[in-house]
Amino acid sequence: MEQEMKSKDVIGIYTQLQNLGIEIWVVGGWSVDALLGRQLRPHYDLDIAIQWKDVPKLREVLTVQGYKQVREDSQWNFVVADDKGHEIDVHAFIYDDKGNIVEGIMHPTESLTGTGIIDDQSVKCISPKYMVEFLAPWIHKWPEKYLPAVSELCEKFGIELPEEYKEFTKSE
Repeated sequence: MEQEMKSKDVIGIYTQLQNLGIEIWVVGGWSVDALLGRQLRPHYDLDIAIQWKDVPKLREVLTVQGYKQVREDSQWNFVVADDKGHEIDVHAFIYDDKGNIVEGIMHPTESLTGTGIIDDQSVKCISPKYMVEFLAPWIHKWPEKYLPAVSELCEKFGIELPEEYKEFTKSE
């Protein structure tokens, strides 16, 4: 039973983890919304990036709140859900001593430099340039989801529309 993840749920989780010293970055659909400063569409999960060293503490905190693991795509990517159907999709990585991502979900290190706003609260997220790059290949599969997101991100941040976007709009 998937339940829509509301902005107050996202901020509640984000704030709690930050207060416990667990640094997270909002990725996925909520990252788009944070960058735009408004919610474009409903979301049924919260995607986060987190350092591998913080995964045990994250699991402990979420277990106490009733979250259980429901899927594991790899040791670096797993999904937990609570009994209300809220899902958190965790993308873990390891930094080296120079601050470069060297193992796990290989986000380009520079991609984790964005900041956005959800419910008037600043959150760390994917930077606009990388968010567009990450979404562009999915435009053909889910245009209703990604065309508006890519278009608005490009317009707001002065980013050139990706070829995938141009090709998709020509074929209509």
